[in-house]
Amino acid sequence: MLKPLYGLDRRGLLRAAAAGVVGASLPKGISLAGEPMSAKPVGFGKAKSVLIVLLSGGPSQLDTLDPKPDAPAEVRGEFTPISTTIPGVAVCEHLPKLAQQTDRWAIVRTLAHREHNHLLATHVALTGRPTPLPRGGSDLDRVETRSDFPNYASALDFIRPRGDGMPTGVSLPNYLIEGPLTWPGQHSGFLGAKHDPWQINGDPNDKDFRMQALTMRDGISTGRLQSRRQLLDEMNSGRSRLTGVETESLRDQQALAFGLLTSGKLTQAFEINRESEETRDRYGRNKFGQSLLLSKRMIEAGVPVVQATMGIVQTWDTHVDNWGKLKNTLLPQLDQGLAALTDDLMGTGLLDDTLLIVMGEFGRTPKVTTLPGQTIPGRDHWAHAYSGLFAGAGIMGGQVIGQTDAQAAYPVTNSWSPADLCSTIFNALGVDSGATLNDPLDRPHSLLNGNVISNLYTGASA
Repeated sequence: MLKPLYGLDRRGLLRAAAAGVVGASLPKGISLAGEPMSAKPVGFGKAKSVLIVLLSGGPSQLDTLDPKPDAPAEVRGEFTPISTTIPGVAVCEHLPKLAQQTDRWAIVRTLAHREHNHLLATHVALTGRPTPLPRGGSDLDRVETRSDFPNYASALDFIRPRGDGMPTGVSLPNYLIEGPLTWPGQHSGFLGAKHDPWQINGDPNDKDFRMQALTMRDGISTGRLQSRRQLLDEMNSGRSRLTGVETESLRDQQALAFGLLTSGKLTQAFEINRESEETRDRYGRNKFGQSLLLSKRMIEAGVPVVQATMGIVQTWDTHVDNWGKLKNTLLPQLDQGLAALTDDLMGTGLLDDTLLIVMGEFGRTPKVTTLPGQTIPGRDHWAHAYSGLFAGAGIMGGQVIGQTDAQAAYPVTNSWSPADLCSTIFNALGVDSGATLNDPLDRPHSLLNGNVISNLYTGASA
């Protein structure tokens, strides 16, 4: 059984046992210590939806949520920290709206894992698992495959299949692809295409943005489409002897397509031009802001898992011109979009049952670096400690969870792995801790394979 473990200390081994074979052999309701377990962990079932805002490429923790103004110049960077609504807590000066809204957010400063490569780090961040097969030294050996573990939306779709024409997961506004490299962790992996999230590739800020795939041709009514579906089903029933992965995948995709085309609710959710000009301006007239607005509309439509990838694969990968990119584009757009998003979710009451997560796949190196051949400095990859934002669905805002050392390089309090994030997400969605997925070799894998980050709900110090 695969276990996404990131340490071999006693606590980590106990966690492994609880998530694996040892835990599975214990009598129901009994912990490893022999003590009765509570019926449900804190935060269980608080969320109807989860919105993951993925800052692909990995933002710097020092230049966003964990500034270290007393560190040496080669560590602290160019930005000045500003105070927040949390006494004694500061964030980057280019996040002024967030600084005034930290009462809504829990800042986790001790997320950590071991993968410093974009592809492997993205897989573990979006699945809670390391890649299941050893990967080679080349990025071409690390690309997306159907052997990968399913991402959060896909796993939920497997556990709770839907039949109402609404997808369990929607990812937007782009797939993470660079040249021949396709980032793993974006689809359903070994569960098959049937459970893939619905992928949107398009800029919601484009004046011509529309979901062509959800638009029926002229003269095709819903009734006529249903008649065509019935005819196709009759034809397929006569071919029941045809089996195989490709045949089943095609039929699954046909069923999904019919469901989406006949779901008027989903079609309307993608019509972002229904929003007022004032609302669109509040989010920011850019791809970042409008993607968050479209994500909000997905949540309103009832999509359980939405992933808004804020940029292409290298957007937050600031090896070069880290401070210029953050100051001039990335942080202002994120700050404006998140403020508008939380304003709207709070105003409609949706934040009460929407778990909102903002994170990258890792952070950046404490030491400022300049790449060979470059003149403008930046920061490199760093997975030992990075920061994330959490809000909604019962989470206590106005708190900081975890503390790093003087250079934001390593946690000095408890760290939280992607496995813990995975368990927190599914616990919030009300998925039982005993839920399992079987891989193609019929090996069971515990879906909740880490510890719920209970501090998010209790406010207890890490």
